[in-house]
Amino acid sequence: MTINAVEVNIISKTKKSMHESFEVQGHVVFFDIQDIVMAKWVPSGQTVNQQYYIEVMTKLREQVRRKRLELWRNGWFLHQDNAPAHNAMSVKQFLANKNITVLEHPPYSPDLAPCNFCLFPKIKSVPRGTHFVSVENVKAKMMEILNRLTEHDLRNCFEHWQHRMQLCVNSEGNYFEGNCS
Repeated sequence: MTINAVEVNIISKTKKSMHESFEVQGHVVFFDIQDIVMAKWVPSGQTVNQQYYIEVMTKLREQVRRKRLELWRNGWFLHQDNAPAHNAMSVKQFLANKNITVLEHPPYSPDLAPCNFCLFPKIKSVPRGTHFVSVENVKAKMMEILNRLTEHDLRNCFEHWQHRMQLCVNSEGNYFEGNCS
């Protein structure tokens, strides 16, 4: 069984005197074919660096143990993109030491990131045109959307992801977005 990692960023705009400032807050989501395994907001001001990501991976392992005991016992795969924190040597060593097999993501390939072809379209379609009064309202809406994903939605996402993985193999790791059917 594979667990996919997705990072979603919320950009909120605030007015301070005559200038507008933007705050980016991240949300890390891990899901499998059945359900969301773990969703975690990155604290405001926190950089997702290798130390922070190891903390997230530690929490993910605990969630897998609690929610997916069969995976905990039999092994599972992790698919994540090529964010710097994901590729840090300390993170790779942590995952190897914990016997978590990582499915490699080809360099510079957005083609295999489920957030791009599966989650973002669902997340963006619901609040489109809605004015949120606070970041907390945006977070609540995003969690509502994620919690409404059905097993059917996630199964379709994984089937689409597997299809894209095959396209990636067929194209020898080259960009193939325009060739997706």
